[in-house]
Amino acid sequence: MKRHRPQSNQTCLRCDMLKATAKYQIGQIVRHRLHPFRGVIFDIDPEFSNTEDWWNAIPEESRPSKDQPFYHLLAENSQSYYVAYVSEQNLEVDNSGEPVNHPEIGLIFSSLSDGKYQMNVSLN
Repeated sequence: MKRHRPQSNQTCLRCDMLKATAKYQIGQIVRHRLHPFRGVIFDIDPEFSNTEDWWNAIPEESRPSKDQPFYHLLAENSQSYYVAYVSEQNLEVDNSGEPVNHPEIGLIFSSLSDGKYQMNVSLN
């Protein structure tokens, strides 16, 4: 999967577009509208940026539009932990107040405050 990573101190039109169009933020806890899982957002694509095989594996009648933000989640359900890739139209805010227990949370985030995880900051 190709990811966009702007250089520091560089104006980035794509980053500005993403901030203007993405409904959810990195660190926010969300849940899937149709399937029983929830997670914390750790990356956002301004539009679909996965493989065609992944896209074609979704039943045609339930495929979301590609021209919307897609979110990378550290996800959990009642049985397991995994990484999910979900369209914006299939997400909603999780207001349970419960933390996400994914084992990789600590690699990306430090603490949970007001329903949002704070990013780990590394000074090099």
